[in-house]
Amino acid sequence: QVQLVESGGGLVQAGGSLRLSCAASGRTFSNYYAMGWFRQAPGKEREFVAAITWSGGSTYYADSVKGRFTIPRDNAKNTVYLQMNSLKPEDTAVYYCAATRRVAITALAEYDYWGQGTQVTVSS
Repeated sequence: QVQLVESGGGLVQAGGSLRLSCAASGRTFSNYYAMGWFRQAPGKEREFVAAITWSGGSTYYADSVKGRFTIPRDNAKNTVYLQMNSLKPEDTAVYYCAATRRVAITALAEYDYWGQGTQVTVSS
């Protein structure tokens, strides 16, 4: 089992920045677990935002956040981050981190472990 806890959400003005954190516990965090961030806006389905392989060697981003968000991870701290810059009102959502040992790490259905989510609200 892997337990995930997100933090760092809040209210920010358009154009601002936030850094979300996802702290993992349980099975060894860096033991081949890829990590992903997903988000869900009111009335919409949960969607992929970003993912990183267990080694950190490869990262993947949704087109809507490419160039604005990054997903670094620190295996020594059992933590993955989502650095969000140039935020837009359409980025408003609950953000979830997730862990998987499967290969297709941009697919929501491939993830086994989920955090409880953290709210990000971007005002115009």
